[in-house]
Amino acid sequence: MASNLSFVLNKPNDVTFEERPVPKLQHPHDVLVAVNYTGICGSDVHYWLHGAIGHFVVKDPMVLGHESAGTVVEVGSAVKTLKKGDRIALEPGYPCRRCSACLSGHYNLCPDMRFAATPPYDGTLTGFWVAPFDFCYKLPDNVSTQEGALIEPLAVAVHIVKQARIQPGQSVVIMGAGPVGLLCAAVARSFGATKVVSVDIIQSKLDFARSYAATHTYVSQRVSPEENARNLLAVADLPGGADAVIDASGAEPSIQTSLHAVRMGGTYVQGGMGKADINFPIMALCLKEVTARGSFRYGSGDYKLAIDLVAAGKVDVKALVNGVVPFKDAEQAFKKVKEGQVIKILIAGPNEKVEQSVDTSVDNEKLKQAQAVGSTGCC
Repeated sequence: MASNLSFVLNKPNDVTFEERPVPKLQHPHDVLVAVNYTGICGSDVHYWLHGAIGHFVVKDPMVLGHESAGTVVEVGSAVKTLKKGDRIALEPGYPCRRCSACLSGHYNLCPDMRFAATPPYDGTLTGFWVAPFDFCYKLPDNVSTQEGALIEPLAVAVHIVKQARIQPGQSVVIMGAGPVGLLCAAVARSFGATKVVSVDIIQSKLDFARSYAATHTYVSQRVSPEENARNLLAVADLPGGADAVIDASGAEPSIQTSLHAVRMGGTYVQGGMGKADINFPIMALCLKEVTARGSFRYGSGDYKLAIDLVAAGKVDVKALVNGVVPFKDAEQAFKKVKEGQVIKILIAGPNEKVEQSVDTSVDNEKLKQAQAVGSTGCC
């Protein structure tokens, strides 16, 4: 019998496995999906450790996870474009469709968004999930279901790079070489950027970034933001500054450096989440007449473009996956991600038969150091 075993956060650092009833279709436009694979986002880790992100506070037990792909097992009577057996990438947030944000095409800004694993809504680390059919994207034959679980973070990166208005031939600096930063680099290259500079504090991450999508890398130093900006621009031969700078880290020093690295009249995009309030170089923003934009989740067309980029071979999401673990090892996978020694681990659904393909043993000292630094999420 199919299991709807779910990975439930009860309170910070307290997770359990709970067998829950298989959800029923409530609307003719809904589909029931067997969840095959789920990735771990920084926001999932943050809820696991702290029980809150900003004003979103876990008050009741909540299923974690929102980066998922699965297989359709049942469709509502009004669904015409999907059928049982279709493999899909799940977009995990459902707007009201009626407010001014939704009607203007910016449904990611809907004040009544129901987003998976954002309190009070459960997430997708479960056996079965019900979703509106138009938020389920059929995967082409040449895109695997495991790749489908990476479409969510790729859609985040697509949205960020769209916000940066990257044009062919332009230069972009990306602060942070975590999963979203790496994907931003890959998307920027696919958009035609000719110089893509990845910046991080960990050399091994930058070594991977250079092999993945970055044309240049820079190890951020413990110096002033102005000096870090000068140094990274020198490394990339960008004496006038970068056309666009994306912060995918949420770290205050990176944000400060960003405003000194962007060119006059350039664009700055805040994609990473960190502290609610920081010291911000407002004079650099003003004097350079920089266009600054936020970026939140993803909007109309972002999921489709993400899938198209993977299907066309423009972005390789497989390269980010360090391995797959069975559902029973979900907590160990979270610890491994928090330790900072992997890029992406996929958790197989509770009904998937998989062999563990990644070492889930945890270095407790590295885990403590990572917890001291804190975590951020993009979602």
